[in-house]
This record gives sequence, C-alpha cells and structure tokens, in this order.
Amino acid sequence: MTMKLTMRKVVPHIKESLKAYYPESEISGFTRIITEYITKKPYPQVCVDPPVFTPELHARIDIILNRLKKYEPVQYIIEETEFFGLLFFVNQSVLIPRPETEELVELILNENKESGLSLLDIGTGSGAIAVALAKNMAGASVSAWDISSKALDVAVLNSKANSADISFNRVDVLGDYPTDKKYDIIVSNPPYVLESEKEQMEQNVLEYEPHTALFVPDNNALLFYERIAYIALNLLTPDGRLYFEINQAKGAETVKMLEEKGFTEVTLFQDLSKKDRIVRANVPMC
Repeated sequence: MTMKLTMRKVVPHIKESLKAYYPESEISGFTRIITEYITKKPYPQVCVDPPVFTPELHARIDIILNRLKKYEPVQYIIEETEFFGLLFFVNQSVLIPRPETEELVELILNENKESGLSLLDIGTGSGAIAVALAKNMAGASVSAWDISSKALDVAVLNSKANSADISFNRVDVLGDYPTDKKYDIIVSNPPYVLESEKEQMEQNVLEYEPHTALFVPDNNALLFYERIAYIALNLLTPDGRLYFEINQAKGAETVKMLEEKGFTEVTLFQDLSKKDRIVRANVPMC
C-alpha cells in the first residue's frame, strides 16, 4: 500500500530536520520555498488547500534537506531566485542576487526616468541588474559584460525567460574592452569583498558562490572600481552617470577616488540597514 504524507506532517519534518543547522526564522523561509517549489503552488494556497505529498515528493524534499544540511544555498538547490519581482535561474557560476542590489536598481530607476537611455552593466553575473533595468526603463538600450562565459550563459537564459532585450559580451575589464558605443548610464556591482573578510562570511557563501565574483586583494581593494571608473570616463556620454554597489567599509575611499578622477556630484548612499552601499557619480559636461 502506498503511504501518503500530508502537509501537516511535511512542515514539522522540514523544521525538525533543519533545527540543528539553522535558526527558526530561516527554517520558516526554507519551508515556504521548499513547499512552493515542490507543489508549484503559492504557499498560502498550499496552506489553505493542502496537497497530498506522495512518497516521491517526500523523497525530493529529503534531497533538498540533505543539501541544506551541507549549507548549500537553497537558491542553488532549486536553481531559482526572485529579484525585483522577476524570477531568475541561478547556479554556482553566478552570485545569488542580494536585496541590497535591488536598492541599486531602484535608485537608478528613480534618477533616470527619460526614455531611450543607453545602459551598460559591467560584471552582469546572472543578469539580474541588466534584466531588471531593461524591464523597467522605457525604450532603454541595455548592454552587459562579464568575464565568465558560464555566467553569460546564465544571463542570456534569464534575459530570454524575462523577455528582456539585452546585448551581452564577454569582456575582461582589466584588459581590452569594446569602445564602439557610448552609454548614458554605467552600473556595476564588481568584486569588493576583501580577502581578509573571508573569515567573517557565512559558510554557504564561501563554499558555494564563485570567488572570482566576490574577492579582491586587501592591498588593492578598489581594483575594479578604479578600472571601471576609467572605462566610464571613456564610454559615458557628457553628464552620463556611473553607479557602483560598494563594500560598506570603502565608501569614503570610493568617493575620493571618483572625485580625484574628475567625476562630479559624487554621492554616497546607504542601504536600508544604514550601511554605505551605493555610490553615484556624474561625468563632467565638458
């Protein structure tokens, strides 16, 4: 006889399995994500009209739980995450988009309401920033670069899945870069975590997310910011804008570097947690 497992048994099973590994608040989030992923239904609907969990579905849940016990990010396990109200495919070739980066997108949208702007996302990863902006900026022409061909494969999938028209290029910004196009906006969330900060990071980030997209040497913390600022001076239109997501400890240094390079209206913004997180700078009119 085939055993059937109800929602009433599945939720306690998830919580019991993970309680030695994660705080209760995080387990509640996992419970919602897992049940929605397994049932393909919104969590409130699952709670109101509980499905029958067959042994096959229960086995799939246990596979997810076993991977979570190894601190693998749940987004990599289910290969999807939400960013700016859009669904994105993710794997270990790209960073998982963070809520702080949604604040960067929001700032760009609030400050640039004209239609038909041209925009470049440097270090696009999953394509989250580029896709979100392409979907929310009227008539925008969006380009995106990344050094990783595997990351670009993910970004292309996400642009197609979200019906966003984006031009992708494999570019190492520390080397040669295309100069055949000018942009009104350049945005980048480049590697900014110092090597010395590794010990402060969560195990799931250190063991699973791509290090090339995370870390920079302690003795060259602004490596990518300085290079991208140089590129921006060459590729931005007069009065064009450069936006960075930054290491919270490097706000003042980033502002100073941009001012020394001749950018104007350099502004440091804090995120919702009151940490320095975004810098915006303008190219001089002439």
